[in-house]
Amino acid sequence: MKFIRNTLVAGALALATTAAHAGTGAEGYFTIYNNTDNNVIVGFYTNDGSGWSDNWLGGDVAIEPGEGTEVEFIADTGQCEQTFAVGWLTNDGGETVDDPIDIDICDASNVYLDDNEIYYD
Repeated sequence: MKFIRNTLVAGALALATTAAHAGTGAEGYFTIYNNTDNNVIVGFYTNDGSGWSDNWLGGDVAIEPGEGTEVEFIADTGQCEQTFAVGWLTNDGGETVDDPIDIDICDASNVYLDDNEIYYD
């Protein structure tokens, strides 16, 4: 159901990548950006009503502050309305998961994760 591009992008490169692709989740992909100052993303989970997905980042990808990664749906079908939750690296190397939020994944070209705010366009 998903594919992670293993290439992480940073700063201006992330913006250039977004402009070059200019697609949306409806076309099968979106980019997750870590806009925090000090927090590392280690998990991204979705729930379309049928239960929580596996970690989209696969457990081997971490998104450092200022970086992003492109995520791609590989299924032709799926619900646009999703609930997602983000996992953050803890000081002891574990993961703490934020409260879930709702998103229309088909409208999302970019998902921005800030220190106290999550939004998409």
